[in-house]
Amino acid sequence: MKKFVPKSVHIPTGMETIDFRIRILTIKDARNDYEAVMSSIDHLKGVFGPDSTWPSADLTLEQDLIDIGWHQKESQSGSSIAYTVITLDETSCLGCVYVYPSEKVYYDARVILWVRESELKKGLDEKLYATVKKWLSEEWWFSSVAFPGRSISWQEWESLPNR
Repeated sequence: MKKFVPKSVHIPTGMETIDFRIRILTIKDARNDYEAVMSSIDHLKGVFGPDSTWPSADLTLEQDLIDIGWHQKESQSGSSIAYTVITLDETSCLGCVYVYPSEKVYYDARVILWVRESELKKGLDEKLYATVKKWLSEEWWFSSVAFPGRSISWQEWESLPNR
């Protein structure tokens, strides 16, 4: 399998719009991330696939901190990259973006993103999705990115052959 991040590539640390900032997720984001997740439990069910059980109502701050630490380590190693979507004043987590290598043929990367439930009526989900698609096409090295559950259904995604 090809290395996810080529040696000649610099992983983008983030980007900013007039509405939000996207930057690498770190353990310093645990409290804001936890609050966003727990305020949106029902909305987030299935974001990582129809069989995903994340998040559960019994998720603790400590468990979320461990998850974030894992994401931070993966971002440092370049095996996947996790971003927080945060207000410009950095006081509230609005969601997350995860960039993973694709295990499926035809795609270089698989991207999962979510926004907290309170931001749906404000149109943030659509804005974030459009922004991330543009960002990936302009600043990343991928030729083909899948957004399972968005640009391709989970059923279609699962039916694709693995590499």
